[in-house]
Amino acid sequence: MVLGGRGAHVRCLGKRRKERCTPLTRQTGQLLQAWLQEAGQEGSTKLFPNIHGGPLRPDTVQRLLVRHVITATLQCPSLNCKRIAPHVLRHSAAMELLQASVDISVIAFWLGHEWIRITQVYLHAHLALREAALARSKPFNGQKGGRYKAGDRLLAFLDAL
Repeated sequence: MVLGGRGAHVRCLGKRRKERCTPLTRQTGQLLQAWLQEAGQEGSTKLFPNIHGGPLRPDTVQRLLVRHVITATLQCPSLNCKRIAPHVLRHSAAMELLQASVDISVIAFWLGHEWIRITQVYLHAHLALREAALARSKPFNGQKGGRYKAGDRLLAFLDAL
């Protein structure tokens, strides 16, 4: 993790040893800086090291996540029915960024995708969620429901623009 300079960010090695760099908000940077001081690791390059100071292995990350999901299930029993894995957290973060209107190319960069078409899966999922929400909504003031279909004149006008 790098704090200060050109902005706080975290560098991670992902699948196939691909490096990912994720910028942090000022608030997140400050919280992580406090975490490193509290954990007695100031100056460390590992945000969450193993007991020997090295990187966490993927199976260790999975085991820690399962432990915390079990704890969270006490407050939110619906988590019991869901499959939660580290990669699911990545997908959730991408969807949150989309809902916050972050540009898809920025999301692709943060996720470490080499091609933007890989990231467009999130865009299609996001649109499908909106469509499903619209389908469940009721018409306002007794108006006819359903999807709006533009007439030929309107479509011709729009085509001419």
